[in-house]
Amino acid sequence: MIVEQLSLVDFRNYAVADVALHPGPNIFVGSNGQGKTNLAEAIAYFATLGSHRVTNDAPMVRDGADAAIIRARLAHGERRVLLEMQLNRQGANKARVNGAPVKPAELPRYAQVVLFAPEDLQIVRGDPSARRRFVDQLLIQRAPRLAGVLADYDRVLKQRTALLKSARARGLRGDALPTLDVWDDKLIALGTEVIRARLSLTAELADPVSHAYTAIAGADHRPELDWSLSVAGAGDPGDPLDADDEASGPASSPLDPARIEELFRRALADRRAAEFDRGITLVGPHRDDLRLSVRGLPVKGYASHGESWSVALSLRLASAELLRAESRLGDPVLILDDVFAELDADRRLRLSQLVAGFEQVIVTAAVEADVPDPLRARMVRVEAGTIQGGVDDD
Repeated sequence: MIVEQLSLVDFRNYAVADVALHPGPNIFVGSNGQGKTNLAEAIAYFATLGSHRVTNDAPMVRDGADAAIIRARLAHGERRVLLEMQLNRQGANKARVNGAPVKPAELPRYAQVVLFAPEDLQIVRGDPSARRRFVDQLLIQRAPRLAGVLADYDRVLKQRTALLKSARARGLRGDALPTLDVWDDKLIALGTEVIRARLSLTAELADPVSHAYTAIAGADHRPELDWSLSVAGAGDPGDPLDADDEASGPASSPLDPARIEELFRRALADRRAAEFDRGITLVGPHRDDLRLSVRGLPVKGYASHGESWSVALSLRLASAELLRAESRLGDPVLILDDVFAELDADRRLRLSQLVAGFEQVIVTAAVEADVPDPLRARMVRVEAGTIQGGVDDD
């Protein structure tokens, strides 16, 4: 897949912007705060329906504007597709494909992007929500219908939690709130699908992550991934669930859906009193964590800075390899957003050599010299929300 043209209206610091892109490496160069990352963010939005920097869309709408528009012309071999997304400050977003209205959830069917950014360090060092977000965005790219499943789960979770908060305020318990059972059924059905999808994806990522880590770090530190599941007793450490079950704790392979549902329902029953006391939903995929380790130790708290970066980059490279292997759209577009400034010289060169063979690579850099030779090609200079023009070096 190739992004041939990107157009923005009232997106971040761009009133209007148009930029042409080419196959192979494309480099956006400019000082910090000029808008390089905004271009990368706009391209990636079509693939993930979200930003790698913020959790909602409002900050991407230019100050003073009611909506932002992102347009991209994509090339899939000889086929051309025009995607358009309107991000509304209020109300639902709108999307078009070749001028025809579609649901926003349809856009990832046409766009596959893997974005590397300094924020990726939070995947390995941050709280569990960053790791869940990484996995869920990759799930959406591989199976766009899961965007609807995840959205439905979030909706049910919010409604169930609102009911618990209301019950807490009114002093209600168990039998006095029969409607909670209805929401339990919905939460379990949707949550089971999310859990199974996450477990399956993690199992597929294991080998590509291991290979990518060795290639980037130049050493085999045995990177591993497994899930800590709240339905299996690995939830809030302040409110433990004693699950005498062989499935408790980590899980790195898909479980039978009936088994997950059984664990889910039992965990909800065991935590019912705590949920009423606290007014929150304590069980479900929103409480799970992807555990990452190297050399048999958790990355968070034990890995060095270089090891942490190697794990984060390996997760993205493994994602790209999975998408590349199964996609009919061609290679995913790779975006390296201010990554090279964070790496030592050896990792810079290794990473550039690993990604140089993809159909299209987009690099942002504050300092041109940070970009390794294998990715030196077409340059576009960015200054204060304007595109200053490109220079073809080849």
